[in-house]
Amino acid sequence: MKILQGCMVSLERNKPYVAMIFVQFVYSGLALLSKAAISKGMSPYVFVVYRQAFASLALSPFAYFDSKHDAPISCNLLCKLFLVSLVGLTASSNLYYVSINYTTATFAAAATNTVPAITFIMAVFIRVESISIKHTHGLAKILGSILSLAGAIIYVLVKGPSLHFMIPENQKHNSHSLTMVHSKGDCIRGSLMMLSANTSWSLWLILQGFIVKQYPAKFRLTVMQCFFSFIQSTILAAAMERNTSAWRLGWDIHLLSVAYCGVIVTGICYWLQVCAIETKGPVFTAMFTPLALIMTATISALLWNESIYWGRWHYFAGDWTL
Repeated sequence: MKILQGCMVSLERNKPYVAMIFVQFVYSGLALLSKAAISKGMSPYVFVVYRQAFASLALSPFAYFDSKHDAPISCNLLCKLFLVSLVGLTASSNLYYVSINYTTATFAAAATNTVPAITFIMAVFIRVESISIKHTHGLAKILGSILSLAGAIIYVLVKGPSLHFMIPENQKHNSHSLTMVHSKGDCIRGSLMMLSANTSWSLWLILQGFIVKQYPAKFRLTVMQCFFSFIQSTILAAAMERNTSAWRLGWDIHLLSVAYCGVIVTGICYWLQVCAIETKGPVFTAMFTPLALIMTATISALLWNESIYWGRWHYFAGDWTL
């Protein structure tokens, strides 16, 4: 009995760690599926609209039965949620999906390595996170931020030898790949957009800490932000995408991607991150993001024949197929 109780206590204590590892595994799927859908011709702006719509619908029943659903909602809180959704969900998601059209799934995952450093720097300036070089945990935070940022910069700027062992023999001579050739200007533009998306996401992680203290019903908190982002993204997509055929969804990779990103990524993972931020803080939540790179690079190389290099991404000439 004591052993069982000890296991339960250990599981309860480690729930945030397990949740964040799961979140990064899900995020690796986000980079791969969204890259596939957008490379197939889906508008990134429309993608965000459907993603937020799926998330809002999927989480609405859980929000209704939230044990804290009677928490009061003031006009001031609604305005805060609208602005937080605009910065963290709408801006971040649209920048991410526009930029991924010019980069690769692996690069998108690698760029997220900047999130822990950006979040940590912001948190220190806003005084959400304290730092002390006299303690081991303080030095670990500084060292971790420097390594994650340095790793992302090296990956972008330095091109080393390819990892041929990551690609199966029957795919090494296959000309099909998920990646496509872009001009140098497009690559730079995509990189800057990805950095901006990560900065917006880091700010969202920090702001959640303030919002969740004011409004403890986390399911409803997530649903309202997704719904506000849906409205904002719809207005943006209507302005940017005038072709009505771009809004059509069929039984293909487009539907699979928006359903996955909406229900699992935006819905479940956002809620898990809000819970982790409440208990462990924004920096703890951000520090797990480098795991997504390892998962994404491995899956992308094995399934979609993406060339992986020690250093920056490599664009493989030719079309791609799933």
